[in-house]
Amino acid sequence: MKLAFCGTPRFAVPTLEALHRAGHEIALAVTQPDRPVGRSQELAAPPVKQTAMSLGIPVMQPDKIRSNDQFRAQLESIKPNAIVVVAYGRIIPPWMLTLPRLGCINLHASLLPRYRGAAPIQWAIAMGEEITGNTTMLLEEGLDTGPILKQQALIIRPEQTALDLFEEMAIGGASLVVDTLEGLADRTVKPRPQDHSRATMAPLLDREDGRMNFLEHTATQIKNRWRGFQPWPGAFTALEGRKLIAHKLDVANRAHIDPAGTLEPAQVVIRDQRIFAACAGSTWLELVELQLEGKKRLGAFEFLRGSHLATGMRLG
Repeated sequence: MKLAFCGTPRFAVPTLEALHRAGHEIALAVTQPDRPVGRSQELAAPPVKQTAMSLGIPVMQPDKIRSNDQFRAQLESIKPNAIVVVAYGRIIPPWMLTLPRLGCINLHASLLPRYRGAAPIQWAIAMGEEITGNTTMLLEEGLDTGPILKQQALIIRPEQTALDLFEEMAIGGASLVVDTLEGLADRTVKPRPQDHSRATMAPLLDREDGRMNFLEHTATQIKNRWRGFQPWPGAFTALEGRKLIAHKLDVANRAHIDPAGTLEPAQVVIRDQRIFAACAGSTWLELVELQLEGKKRLGAFEFLRGSHLATGMRLG
C-alpha cells in the first residue's frame, strides 16, 4: 500500500520500521517539530523523524495541521491508501479522516474501550490491571471512540513498570498494525463498533498524580501508581515541608510492623534500619530507596544515618 505515517515518540518507531520492512510505500512521515531539550535547550529531532530519515522517507513537521494549506496539498497529492497514526500527539482534523480510501488507522495502547486517552499504559498499571493490550482502530472525531479493527492482549507482570511495558507494547503493536493492513487489503478485517458503556479514561498525567496519598490509598494501590508513573511523575510525598521522592518501594506485612494497629495512615515506623509508612486499610508500605529534595538518592539505611526521621513522624 501507499501510506502516510503520523507519529512522534520512540513508541511509534517500531511500527514505522515494521511497515517499511513489510514492503509498504511510506510516501510521507509526519511528525512534530524539533523541540529544545536538556539544560542546553538544543533542538532535537523526534525519534520518528530520525528513523524516517535513516530509511529515506520524506518528512514533514507542520506546527499545525487543521488549517495548513501547504500540508493538506502535500498529503492530497500523495493519495495514500491509508494514514497510519501512532502517538502523533495532534488531533487529526476531519479532512484527513476522509482523505484515504481505507481511513486513518490508529494504534492505541489499551484494549479499547478501556483506557481511552493520552496515557493508557501508565493508567492500566496504576489501576492494578493484570492484562492490557493494543488496539488498532479507525479514527473518527471522538477521542479514541472509533471502530475497532484488531486487538492483541498482553500480560502485565507483577513488578513491571510503565517504562518496562512501553517497549514491549510498541513492538507488539507494530506487528498488529501490519496484520491489520493485510486484513483490510484482503477484507478479512471488518470494523466493529466499541461498547461505549464500558469506556474508561486515561488522561494526560499531571505532576500531582505522583503524590502519595496515604490516607486514601492502600499500600498496593500506592505501589501500583508508582509502577505506572515511571519515569514521571513517579511517587513522592513531603517530609517536614521538603519533597521526598520514593525511588523504590514495596508492600510490607503489617504483622511485623504495627501489630497493635495504633498508628494512623501517613505515620512512619523505623524498624531494623528500614522505613515503613502506614497506608489506608491498615496496610503498610516499605520505602526502600529515597531522595530528599536537594540530596542524593539513598537506600533506607543510608538515608536514616543522615536524617532525624523517627517512628511516629508524619509524611505528606
